[in-house]
Amino acid sequence: MALFKTILNSPVGPKTTHFWGPVSNLGFFMAGVADMKKPPEMLSGNMTGVLCVYSALFMRFAWMVRPRNYMLLGSHALNESVQLYQLSRWAKGKGYLPQTEDKTPSTT
Repeated sequence: MALFKTILNSPVGPKTTHFWGPVSNLGFFMAGVADMKKPPEMLSGNMTGVLCVYSALFMRFAWMVRPRNYMLLGSHALNESVQLYQLSRWAKGKGYLPQTEDKTPSTT
């Protein structure tokens, strides 16, 4: 019971925005994962780029704020990785990046 009270009353516990901010930011990550099934033509390069910049800026904020918010840092790092992947898919689809060829050996 004492551990529960300690977590509940922590400066980054569930009574604070230091907890609920990262939890809500996981929605961006989940949306990015869901968008992986979409064809690259349906992705917005502008919005994906903005989300990359947003997550990068807030990763730094999460690192610099006191008390240091590791949950916020982690949620933005997850989102940054997904959005960078989506941005590369979009860029390949538009022809900005070269398409990689499948290097698996042929069995014929």
